[in-house]
Amino acid sequence: MDSPAPGFHPERLLALMRSAIERCGLDLTDSVVLTEAASGAYAITPVLAAMAGAARVFALTRTSRYGTVDEIARATFELANRVGVADRVEIVTEKRADIIARADIVTNSGHLRPIDFATVSSMKPTAVVPLMYEAWEFRPNDLDLAACREHWIPVVGTNERHAAIDVFSFLGMMAIQLLFDAGIAVYQSRILLCCNNPFQEFVSDGLRRAGAEVHTEEELNDRVAMADPDAILIALRPRANPGIGSHEAEIIARCYPRTMVAQFLGDIDRASLVQHGVAFWPVDAPAPGHQGILPSRIGPEPIVRLQAGGLKVGEIMARARKSQLDRQSGHDAAVAAAVDSGFGQKLS
Repeated sequence: MDSPAPGFHPERLLALMRSAIERCGLDLTDSVVLTEAASGAYAITPVLAAMAGAARVFALTRTSRYGTVDEIARATFELANRVGVADRVEIVTEKRADIIARADIVTNSGHLRPIDFATVSSMKPTAVVPLMYEAWEFRPNDLDLAACREHWIPVVGTNERHAAIDVFSFLGMMAIQLLFDAGIAVYQSRILLCCNNPFQEFVSDGLRRAGAEVHTEEELNDRVAMADPDAILIALRPRANPGIGSHEAEIIARCYPRTMVAQFLGDIDRASLVQHGVAFWPVDAPAPGHQGILPSRIGPEPIVRLQAGGLKVGEIMARARKSQLDRQSGHDAAVAAAVDSGFGQKLS
């Protein structure tokens, strides 16, 4: 892995983690957590759980383009050793049934995906699954929701707009960074924002505060005049088909031939854009349904806040689930407790 930027220094990460634990009132005492250990800021997740009192944290890791298993394990244990929780963190490289069966909380984190039927079938009756993102962002390929419901395993999204989490306030800065990376200065740039979800207010406000002229699709439909935009920023809900396909690529090429398409969220058909001569960013496609820029691109803060929030949802669900022996009643109580707390969001 590359040397981390100063903002990712271990002591700074730990300070952010302590602050997030305090803000969320995160208390995982006596819980067993199955999560991931990943590269960069994502190394914090198992350590965060242990710092919040988890009795045991199993952290699944795999080699990726961002780092090897050994590199990720080293970074994880560097953090864990600094706060004296290394004895409660165990790095694993396989999603074994015996480990899954011990977990009270199983996070829907990258290396654990997909949480499929076999994974769900191995969970203890009182296990819970916090989504580490908002409910509306749910991607069916991440988790077998039908299997969870069949086994009465509660699944709840994370309210990223909760005051103690507040991840959405970083969205504008992420959009600015994405455009910077693409060579768009933002200040006095014209941006057409295509967004059909709660990101819109936060992204548009951030861009406008940076001096951009921002228009939404709704404004154009109301015949607001706009010269050729410098960029079309795509921030669409995950769905089966690309938000920008062949038809849309043809329209962009015809109406805005000098415009670049920036993928914040929502899949785009890069082959069609190439065919029609439309520039796009990033060049390499993220995984289907994933963002075109990681929150960690602007620093570790949004990751620390999000992971603490997701673990808080798991804490609330696990506590409520254990108080009800009946599987259906326990499921319903866990979902209600997380949603009523304001930290959780119910899936439709």
